Amino acid sequence: MSAFKELENEQVRHLDLSRYCQVESGTSVRDVLAIMRRERCRAVLVTESDRLAGIFTERDVLSKVVMEEGVLDGPVDAVMTANPIAITPDTSAAAALWLMDQNHFRNLPVVDGQGHIVGDMTHAAVITYLASRYPEEVLNRPPRPEQYPRKAEGG
Repeated sequence: MSAFKELENEQVRHLDLSRYCQVESGTSVRDVLAIMRRERCRAVLVTESDRLAGIFTERDVLSKVVMEEGVLDGPVDAVMTANPIAITPDTSAAAALWLMDQNHFRNLPVVDGQGHIVGDMTHAAVITYLASRYPEEVLNRPPRPEQYPRKAEGG
């Protein structure tokens, strides 16, 4: 089966969706940045009453926080993307990747039917999944496949 067919048949629930942080609505941007730094996460899912309310990413830090005065002590709600596009755990990995590509997302929240967070879909989750399914092809791939040696090795 091709990698594309495999991703069409695989639900995102079977991918590693754990690479995110979570904070409650109203948390200060300063505290959110401290959490991101400490936990080494690139996306923070913001909740309100245990439901997804927004997402705050590294891109938001660069575009909405860095050059703005007074933002650090304000609530993350002011600089997050409110009501972000999200998918369900039953969504196919291929459909999720397509959605991410079309919208230029690096993170795609995954929520259940009640809006509770299940995880965060990333490109890294897909790469990890494919690497585990096709270990020989991935591990034996040269770092630059288009590059050829000028002479035989050892010669």
